[in-house]
Amino acid sequence: MPFYQPGDLVIGGIVSQVFYFHDDAPLFNEQPAQSLIEEPVSIVKNYQHILALAFAVKEVNDNPRILSNVTLGFQIINNYYTAQMTYKATISLLSIQDRFVPNYKCGTPHTLIAVVGGLLSESSFNMATLLEIYKIPQFAYGTCSPAQGAKMLFSSMYQMVPNEDTQYKGIVELLLHFRWMWVGLLTLNDDSGDRFLQRVLPEFLNNGICDAFIFKIPKQTYVADILDLLLTQQEKYAVLAEKNTNVFFVYGEFPSIYILQALLFAFHAVSLPPLGKVWIVTSHWDFTAINMERDLDIQTFHGVLSFTVHSNEPLGFQTFLQTIKPFWAKGDGFIQDFWEGAFYCVIPVSDGDEGSSQTCTGEEKLESLPQPIFEMLMTGHSYSIYTALYAVAHALHSVYKSRPRHRVLRELQNVQPWQGTTLEKVPASYLSLSISTHLKAVDLWTVPASPPKSPEDDCGSRISSPLPSQTGFEDELAALYCTISNMKECVPPISLCNDYCFPGSSRKKKEGEKFCCYDCAPCPEGMMSSQKDTDVCVPCPDNQYPNKAQSECLPKLTSFLSYEEKLGNILAMLAVSFSLITASVIGVFRKHQDTPIVKANNQNLTYILLISLLFCFLCSLLFIGWPRKVTCLLRQTAFGIIFSVALSSVLAKTITVVLAFMATKPGSEMKKWVGKRLAKSIVFSCSLIQAGICILWLSTSPPFPDEDMHSLPGKIVLECNEGSVNMFYCVLSYMGFLAMVSFIVAFLARKLPNSFNEAKFITFSMLVFCSVWLSFIPTYLSTKGKYMVAVEVFSILASGAGLLGCIFSPKCYIIILRPELNNKEQINRIRNRYKE
Repeated sequence: MPFYQPGDLVIGGIVSQVFYFHDDAPLFNEQPAQSLIEEPVSIVKNYQHILALAFAVKEVNDNPRILSNVTLGFQIINNYYTAQMTYKATISLLSIQDRFVPNYKCGTPHTLIAVVGGLLSESSFNMATLLEIYKIPQFAYGTCSPAQGAKMLFSSMYQMVPNEDTQYKGIVELLLHFRWMWVGLLTLNDDSGDRFLQRVLPEFLNNGICDAFIFKIPKQTYVADILDLLLTQQEKYAVLAEKNTNVFFVYGEFPSIYILQALLFAFHAVSLPPLGKVWIVTSHWDFTAINMERDLDIQTFHGVLSFTVHSNEPLGFQTFLQTIKPFWAKGDGFIQDFWEGAFYCVIPVSDGDEGSSQTCTGEEKLESLPQPIFEMLMTGHSYSIYTALYAVAHALHSVYKSRPRHRVLRELQNVQPWQGTTLEKVPASYLSLSISTHLKAVDLWTVPASPPKSPEDDCGSRISSPLPSQTGFEDELAALYCTISNMKECVPPISLCNDYCFPGSSRKKKEGEKFCCYDCAPCPEGMMSSQKDTDVCVPCPDNQYPNKAQSECLPKLTSFLSYEEKLGNILAMLAVSFSLITASVIGVFRKHQDTPIVKANNQNLTYILLISLLFCFLCSLLFIGWPRKVTCLLRQTAFGIIFSVALSSVLAKTITVVLAFMATKPGSEMKKWVGKRLAKSIVFSCSLIQAGICILWLSTSPPFPDEDMHSLPGKIVLECNEGSVNMFYCVLSYMGFLAMVSFIVAFLARKLPNSFNEAKFITFSMLVFCSVWLSFIPTYLSTKGKYMVAVEVFSILASGAGLLGCIFSPKCYIIILRPELNNKEQINRIRNRYKE
């Protein structure tokens, strides 16, 4: 029985409060066939849609500023969620009251000015097929899944909810916020489900989200088919329960959504474990519980994130709901089914029926019902109906507000729908509707067998928070999920094809699988990743380096051979010690300068060699400390020239020994070559060549202070860049040449009969010198940073100490400890022994 309230103008309403599981209801019978079940399934929560229309009509009629002296009425018909009954309900609205004859004007016709409905997109288009003929405005308050070209075909239909694409973008933002990249899709097994996939899958792909599976829900079925459906779909339960897929995105309309609920009930009934997933749904889905669910002690959807249509709470709506009683309005053909279904009781039809334990008293309170059964707050769908009614009222008010009042009623009786509801004149606030910028997190669990005694016993809970990009939502969702999963730590779940690739690693694609599935590869040496699931590792800035875990960049420390550190301190002490020893040797030689051992082998060359060794030891200090421009210029050049002077002196001493021995032979012409001039020439010319190489080096590509960012991990090496490496090795090569010539000459003269013959000592010294510097080259090239400098300093000290020790330690031994050998008699005795 429809709900009818007369008025000068009538608003038609087609609602869906009762449905059948099948789609074979006859078109023109008063009641649909009941087939496999005894009575229709009542969706008691949808009764608020009827009350929203009635409340809006009451408000408009009570408001003298809108349609003064004009009364709005309404006629509401249930379409049972079927196409046949939707067509029948639409034709009934086009007919006179109680007559199923469209276009019949006899009797007492009502003026149908607009129609509100339907809840499903399919119902809306079925209604529009007939209403478009009469150009009657239609306000669809439910889903918005338009077929291609629907706006052109149905120009008189207005959607009170925004396009679905808006919701999809919001859901993608939600998934990205929580990094839910592995999502299961559940959709209708019809054309609207296919359109949904065509829109969502590209959006997922563009944002790096993968569908773990696609589960298609049957659109309608018989009650008896639920068991068969359970058997055929049970194998897919393992896919739904897969541990990596913790988020489901569901697209559907009632009653198909109820089919999903029934399947989950059935899965639980056969002892399958609960899924425990996060469900994300669009505004199509209103959470309802039907009568047959009251006896099922299971939890269906433990936690659901739902986009909802914008809704405000009209002033006085809850007070209006509190006045609703079983016989609150004459002609309400829905109240009995609603009341009995909501409170699980029976309204007596006679006095003899009273007294039963299940008899309705009429004093039951709507506010005591749980949210899945009935809501005291106006839902999004109800608010769309409420807004649609006001849109019509303001459209009529805009058309006739400037006309004399005595003419308004007479003109309205003859007005045509397309004349009276010029919606272009409606204020924008009534038609420019959009999806709310809020999400509702709904936790829906078992509906109790009996209604709660107070609002505190409500079975459902809701969270209303801003979009996830704003603060607050994540904490509320975590708290909700903690309640759902009984977890000790309240954190949102992870929904990925595989575990995160943590910082310090990057994603590596798995061959043959979707791009959301990947392996984790450690970052290469010297690179890092600071975030989860990084596609590539990146190098740190030059002045930073990756930590051991390669998860962040740390500032590099400066490194150079410093006096403060142990290595630099030891080398500096060695340099100073060798310098003091050399100075002591010079002092000993100066004190005993008149003795034969000091005078032998050219006294001047001895002093030149000792002084050059002293400066060699001191120049090693230039390599220690902060590299500066002056020290960088002097390091290698001073070392090269001073060492060349020392080696030139050694060569001159060796040649002097050979020439002096050869000059003692009778008739030798070598006497003219023996003298100080030859020794000085050798020292000067050999040193001048090295000085020329160093001058050329400084003039073309001189050394300079530099920072080496890459040689040592985590260190900025402060060093002297050699400028020209070739020139550096030229300096070393020339010193090596002098050392080799000295070694060869000394080796040949090592057995000459002279008690003060230095040739054999020079041979050992050159052997030490060459060994040190031949070892220096590979060691120098294989070390980095300050240790390269330390190797060179050590080589300078070792080679200098070799010269000092091998050449002068025997002489110091004789001078200090064996002075009896330091006399002319000892020299003559040795010479006579040689002549014999």
